Amino acid sequence: MIELSLKTKDDISIKINQYKTGHNEVVIICPGWFMTKDSNAFTKIAEELSKDFDIISMDFRGHGKSSGFYTFTSKETSDLQSVVDFAKQNYSKIYLAGFSLGGAQVLIHEALYHNVDKIIAVSAPSDFDKIENKVWRKEAFIPTFKKFEWKRWISIRPSLIIQTKIKPVDIVKQINVPVLFIAGKKDPTVCPWHTQKLYEKAVCPKKFELFENGIHAEDLYLSEPKRFINLCLEFLKG
Repeated sequence: MIELSLKTKDDISIKINQYKTGHNEVVIICPGWFMTKDSNAFTKIAEELSKDFDIISMDFRGHGKSSGFYTFTSKETSDLQSVVDFAKQNYSKIYLAGFSLGGAQVLIHEALYHNVDKIIAVSAPSDFDKIENKVWRKEAFIPTFKKFEWKRWISIRPSLIIQTKIKPVDIVKQINVPVLFIAGKKDPTVCPWHTQKLYEKAVCPKKFELFENGIHAEDLYLSEPKRFINLCLEFLKG
């Protein structure tokens, strides 16, 4: 694995981890709010998927080693576009795997640019303003503390939430490539109706998978790693 730095059009430095394993296809992993490319969960996901694809795992602005301040999907499209542009120089096919707000971001990106081949959206919200985020529930705070990583926590730099945002539910019909929607039935952060609604609105080739005992985003992998990885591989190779 090598770490590289890319620049966005608005001069933000975006750090990526590239796992070069000799493949012509690449999966770009897009973590959500408060998660980074170097988080334990995303390192494990990258290593698992790198057996079958090259992997690029990224830090959005305001996270990890990237510069700037996080805008909760208002400006992160520029971050992802810089990574996709880099990937297009090296790979024949590009797949996006986004988690939580990263899931929203991959949907927004493809609806705007139409330049990737497949998308995996995990626990993606349909509308940022309707995210429940019931942090006081044990299903939310216990997994959060289990994943505690002090280097990650001190790296997060948010901006004001009030900036204008595109609602994934408003643009999902513009996506033409296959999309795998994944949600956890017991998700206390982004309730599964969000992902179900996105799936129903989408007109592209699509699949919806509900983890009956699952909660949020990368926790779906941590609770059922084999099922999660096999689901992704089946979709990406199909």
